[in-house]
Amino acid sequence: MPATQTAYVQDVLARFRAQILKLTGISLSASKTSMIEQRLRSRVIENKFTKTEDYLAALLSDRLGPQEMEMAVDMITTNTTSFFREKQHFDYLSDVLLAQLLSNRREAVPRLKLWSAASSEGAEAFTLAIVLAEAQRRGMRFDWAVLGTDISGRMVAKARRGIYHADQIQQIEPALRHRYTMASNSAEHGNLVRMVPELRAKVHFKQMNLMDANYPVDDGVDVIFLRNVLIYFETEARQKVVQNLQRHLRPGGYLFVGHSEGMSVQCAGLEQIKSTILRKTS
Repeated sequence: MPATQTAYVQDVLARFRAQILKLTGISLSASKTSMIEQRLRSRVIENKFTKTEDYLAALLSDRLGPQEMEMAVDMITTNTTSFFREKQHFDYLSDVLLAQLLSNRREAVPRLKLWSAASSEGAEAFTLAIVLAEAQRRGMRFDWAVLGTDISGRMVAKARRGIYHADQIQQIEPALRHRYTMASNSAEHGNLVRMVPELRAKVHFKQMNLMDANYPVDDGVDVIFLRNVLIYFETEARQKVVQNLQRHLRPGGYLFVGHSEGMSVQCAGLEQIKSTILRKTS
């Protein structure tokens, strides 16, 4: 796009940003023009356009079809995550919260449900699975399931495979890497690893938009992770998402948010127990 934007370019960009806000809740400022162009470059070329603004105009007029809009949204919103990102959250879950959650349950073998609500390619969901599997190895008696959801169908498909580049798992402690990942035996794929079948069987992924009115997720979830996502939402959308999430939490369940988000998350029925951790009170 030219350094000095024409009225046409400005209008197309403004309408595209408004559409992204409507579809995803993500607010893109005018300063994100270069990011938009960079992320959509492959779609511009694939659709045989020379200018990003002409691709966006065609996209917004529905000339390219709903599947192309889905792909564009995917390109704009997709962010990768890492294993054990903000490790103190997982330490607190392991060292403090699991025992508290289980102490309030009367079943002989209680079942814990955890949800990674913006799971991208699955690293956060599988990190939760490792934490739960390790708690069982320490003798804690419970069953569990982890759900990962994301707006990107492409990321959901990748997460379901549970395959990662070896560089992506370096933040997992060596003993845990040995226990929960499998290296490829193929020379062609020697730099890839896969999560072990025992974890993959208990971690499930589905496509879901946080801006939907209703979430296709069970009630009675014990722990929800939604970190470093709400910062991209405007206030009204942020409140709507948090309200929807808390409806799926079990009373006494916990919502984890990112370190830059804690003070902006307020919702009736949620009390802040730490700067980034909220508990459902009723």
